[in-house]
Amino acid sequence: MLKLGLIINPIAGLGGSVALKGSDGVAEQALAKGAVKQANFRAQLALELLTSLQSQFTIFTASAEMGEQLCERLNLPYQVVYRAAEPSSAEDTQLAAQQMLEADVDLLLFAGGDGTARDILAVVGEQLTCIGIPAGCKIHSGVYGVTPRATGLLVAKFLQGEMLSLRSADVMDIDEQAFRQGRVRAKCFGEMQVPDELHYVQAVKQGGIESEDLVLQDIAAEVSEMLDGVPFIAGSGTTVAAIMQELSLPNTLLGVDFVEDQQTIQQDLTATQVLNRISNAETKLLITPIGGQGHLFGRGNQQLSPAVIRKLGRENIIVVASKTKLKSLHGRPLIVDTGDTELDKMLSGSIKVITGYRDYIMYRVSNPENEVTDAQKLCHRTTDLSE
Repeated sequence: MLKLGLIINPIAGLGGSVALKGSDGVAEQALAKGAVKQANFRAQLALELLTSLQSQFTIFTASAEMGEQLCERLNLPYQVVYRAAEPSSAEDTQLAAQQMLEADVDLLLFAGGDGTARDILAVVGEQLTCIGIPAGCKIHSGVYGVTPRATGLLVAKFLQGEMLSLRSADVMDIDEQAFRQGRVRAKCFGEMQVPDELHYVQAVKQGGIESEDLVLQDIAAEVSEMLDGVPFIAGSGTTVAAIMQELSLPNTLLGVDFVEDQQTIQQDLTATQVLNRISNAETKLLITPIGGQGHLFGRGNQQLSPAVIRKLGRENIIVVASKTKLKSLHGRPLIVDTGDTELDKMLSGSIKVITGYRDYIMYRVSNPENEVTDAQKLCHRTTDLSE
């Protein structure tokens, strides 16, 4: 009987959809603006893949929203080893992690963002094997699965006895106050031991300059012709910001803006505001993947909610990236992790990426757990036919 640790930060990612760029110190403000807690839902996407294997493990967790409620909902075997305050805090995360350490769990799962990873790192260091369920707005650390379900699949492989290599992965975090002002100040706080499965575990975002000025100018020239007179939503990231600068348009580096009649009409929109701005079928979305990680949706742009993406339509999504940025993925696909499985499937496949003026490439988009599920179904059908 294996012992799995589970710690959920209930407020992780709370500020994403309401354009607060995180949850550190602004949870009450985010809730007042209409934000909905997503961490338990994200954790459920991972843990529901383990229900058929529950005879092989017991979960050691914290009370209420920090894990107990989800285990009850999924009818998973569990023990509460730490009683958290309500509302819980970073201190509760650390105290719960201490209990996991003392219980000598075989694998510690935690749902949150970079701040949650820092809290757990401060207690367990590299003494436990850990894997994160991504639930935060900003995730620069390499200790998280590429999606919640990818984390669940990785844990399922472990429970089924597959050998998993381990590696040390960086725990990164940024100054959220500076982040809200459009400045990224990232710092490495240490390393955790994680499974070495790059198909499931995200790479750390590449640092430094992502694109040469000339390449950005070429991409901007192409985009300018495509979007002449067309309303569009400008996503976050340095590539989009550079294009907006080339177009002489104000831009929120780490937010979402709306452009119409060649003017930035509204900046740093929430998910609801973005949805309300999509008034006709012409509206486009200009977006770039995160360098090194490859996430197209689901990291740092929760304002682009499933409702927004569905209303826009796949055909109105314009992806831009330098070839240098795409090469940094080493052949891995662009990742969609919207939280809506059917939408992720709709977005998957190949997509045109603008890489310069009159220069495009086709690049694969996927959600890793969908690929694995489809492969399992194909294998099952093949077995049936052979029988």
